[in-house]
Amino acid sequence: QVQLQESGGGLVQPGGSLRLTCTASGSTLADYATAWFRQISGKERERVACIPGSDGTGLYTASDRFTASADNAKNEVYLQMSSLIPEDTAVYYCAIDIDRPSCTIRAGFYDYWGQGTQVTVSS
Repeated sequence: QVQLQESGGGLVQPGGSLRLTCTASGSTLADYATAWFRQISGKERERVACIPGSDGTGLYTASDRFTASADNAKNEVYLQMSSLIPEDTAVYYCAIDIDRPSCTIRAGFYDYWGQGTQVTVSS
């Protein structure tokens, strides 16, 4: 059974940084596209980053303030966020698409999701 777990969220002041971690079990992240989405209350989930699988394409980040990376040995992916602004406040999710190694934009294509981690940017 595939399980994803996000960690690293929290309260940070504007201008600060956070690194989110997505840890997987039951699946090898390197085989699939792994994306980070965020959801602000009342709005649709928005893709903010994606790392393709080893045979895929489409490495993506929504902002130059965000960097996505992976540690295949640990079966983890990361989202490093810097220069955070209040508009980055959201629940952040990681998700994998087991049907294709390349990154896609639509949340509906992703098959497994973590429970999310809250990021709050506030002074």
